[in-house]
Amino acid sequence: MALKAYDLTGRSALVTGAASGIGRASALLLAAAGATVHCADRDEQGLHETTALITEAGGAARPHPLDVTDRSRLAEAVAAAGRVDILAAVAGIMHRSTVLETRDEDLDRVLAVNFKGVLYACQEAARAMIAAGTPGSIVTMASGAVDAAHAGLLCYSAAKAAVVQLTRTLATELGPHSIRVNAVAPGWIRTPMTDRHDATLRHRTEAAMAGASPLGRVGEPEDIAHAVLHLASDASAFTTGQILRPNGGVLMPW
Repeated sequence: MALKAYDLTGRSALVTGAASGIGRASALLLAAAGATVHCADRDEQGLHETTALITEAGGAARPHPLDVTDRSRLAEAVAAAGRVDILAAVAGIMHRSTVLETRDEDLDRVLAVNFKGVLYACQEAARAMIAAGTPGSIVTMASGAVDAAHAGLLCYSAAKAAVVQLTRTLATELGPHSIRVNAVAPGWIRTPMTDRHDATLRHRTEAAMAGASPLGRVGEPEDIAHAVLHLASDASAFTTGQILRPNGGVLMPW
């Protein structure tokens, strides 16, 4: 019974940010569980690599090159999918600057991708789910940055905090339609996004995070993909409006 709850055969999933990192890992795992995965990302090369990995493993996938800040392209992807039972809104970017150094354009871009992009994807997927009259699951991507202050991450942290509130609000509004909405708030995960940090800063941060974790390591994209699968599947059928924190125990908020 427990394993059957993770069977997504016959379901359709839309994953944004699917070209790499957590998005790719989530797309691969959802496909392995039986879902047809519609992969969305602005990185066309990475996007086609992800879909190729899925099809080579015997799964079903379709690429949708798009920027999540373009609501019309997201609507087109949802329409092309035909139906959306699962949304994993993973796409995001990171920008580092102190509060005093933050420029309007920095804040606008991070909010556009990390908050508006999630909002647009949720709106389009939810409308399709409601129209179909079938249960659905939406999984957003927050961050451990919402639970602790980090110097230089104002734009990123603010956008992710907005995603948390969006998740809770949507859970309240969409529950009557049998649509569950939950967020994943990862700790430090080795991804192409974190690899873009200055090498010295990255190594220092990874060492600090691994040292602070009771498990003694930092996370990998697959660690977060399993959290996405759990929230997307019937294994979490009574879970909505929650923030799942796979962070290796670095943060243990009440």
